Amino acid sequence: MSALPQLTRQQFWILVTLTLVWGINWPIMKLGVTGYPPLAFRSLSMILGLPMLALVMRVLKVGFHVPRPYWGELVRLATLNMFIWHVLVILALPMLSSGRAAILGYTMPIFSALWGILWFQTPLRPRAWLGVVAAGMGVMLLLWYEWTAFAGQPLAVLMVLVAAAFWALGTQQLRRTQMPVATLTIAFWMTAMTLVLMLVLTTLFERERWHWPPEHTQISILYNAVGVFAFAQAAWLTLARGLPPVASTLSVMFIPVLGVFSGAVYLDEVLHWQDWAAVVLMV
Repeated sequence: MSALPQLTRQQFWILVTLTLVWGINWPIMKLGVTGYPPLAFRSLSMILGLPMLALVMRVLKVGFHVPRPYWGELVRLATLNMFIWHVLVILALPMLSSGRAAILGYTMPIFSALWGILWFQTPLRPRAWLGVVAAGMGVMLLLWYEWTAFAGQPLAVLMVLVAAAFWALGTQQLRRTQMPVATLTIAFWMTAMTLVLMLVLTTLFERERWHWPPEHTQISILYNAVGVFAFAQAAWLTLARGLPPVASTLSVMFIPVLGVFSGAVYLDEVLHWQDWAAVVLMV
């Protein structure tokens, strides 16, 4: 029986940087949407981030063209990987602590393994099952002290779990896409379509609440534009497309751990022994 695929040196460093950027971003996002419309926050982040991603593509000489026969598949991938995730998570975040929202969001690898079995008939080797079980136990430990709080926010919890489930399905489908274009091209157009959706939603539901963002929101918007949409989103899609779904999804399970601990540092969220035990399980 062969071992799980190994990360190349380049993939490893992309993963390390991605983990830092996305993990720290949870408390940063929480600060950003505090007192500011969440859909408008996400829209402004994408407005700034999309040109930066386009500039990266120009420097790397990556084309923007997607053949017409693949437009439908591109919309489907964007729906599963970005539309549902970005809308539901940003709306739920004001109702949850940043660290615990990260934990719920990164139940995605568990959903990915289940989708692989149920939808794509992908058998898991014992080592992969061990990783899924360890990740699940880590999530449960990190949520140990949150059940009472979650009981008061069932809709927010459900929103993030639904977002994670669809993101997991999107990861499985992205890995199997036959689109003859670069991953950065897919990332650019999925982000562009998501931006259009966000602009429509914030105009319909938040227009009366629009105002100039305060300084902490401006910093958060800039961080998301550069770190998330110009780098992390594209980096994740590159990993997800280049590795088997179980390998790529389990590899990001340290992100919610970083989210919990950075939330403790920046937002004074309390840590318990369960959080430290979860670190071991995630690793």
